[in-house]
Amino acid sequence: MTRKQETKAAAPTAVKSADRTVLLLEALAASGHALTLTELQQLLDMPKSSLYMLLQTLVARGWLACDTRLGTYGIGVRALLVGTSYLDHDRVVQTAAHVISELRAQINETVHLARLDGSDVVYLASRESQHHLRVISRVGRRVPAYATSLGKALLAARSNQEVDALLPDKFVALTANTVRNRRALHKQLDEFRALGYAFEREENTPGLCCFAVVLPNATPAVDAISCSVPIARLDKKHEKEVVDGLFNAIRTINDTLRGSL
Repeated sequence: MTRKQETKAAAPTAVKSADRTVLLLEALAASGHALTLTELQQLLDMPKSSLYMLLQTLVARGWLACDTRLGTYGIGVRALLVGTSYLDHDRVVQTAAHVISELRAQINETVHLARLDGSDVVYLASRESQHHLRVISRVGRRVPAYATSLGKALLAARSNQEVDALLPDKFVALTANTVRNRRALHKQLDEFRALGYAFEREENTPGLCCFAVVLPNATPAVDAISCSVPIARLDKKHEKEVVDGLFNAIRTINDTLRGSL
């Protein structure tokens, strides 16, 4: 669904100004760069005068930043503070932080914590390898679930019917190896259900292999941790070390969460 379609498909009970504010913030967050008033109007299909007043209000409140020289708008510091607050108050993120740091130290590969959000996974925490050749993923990054080991692990915790209801009709290829259709994805998920963990090879990033295990603290699972390894560094022994490390980390996180209830 496009941003224009989302704007028109707002629930009848939604407060229009609040709905437009959320759509505007999401559009800027997803764009990856600042946008002009004209670009935002074309993207969101809002009346230009109303959009301008909304932009000025959000700039005044610090939710957006305006570059007056270029006439562009981007996410402001207030949005960062709210996002940081989400991470600061999330039990899973706080519990997993120390555990994934220990796992990174143990295997010296980049470790991630992510959450399923619609048809995407969103990175909530990341600990980078100390190798010169390593993976860097920023917190808040969104990636299609079908193209990542994190997403595949979480999708495998659901039935194929539930998976189909979550995912878009068309899969966008991130690399030449990205799974292209539901039938191929279903076959992968069947394998991952049998294994108890998921993996992908160069589906998200060329030269990279990733492994993931879900956190079984919710039904269906919404969180998972993964480890990304450059294929040049991967052999059977290291693969086993990575997978075993992920399972141990998941057990530790899950035990700690249950113990804190």
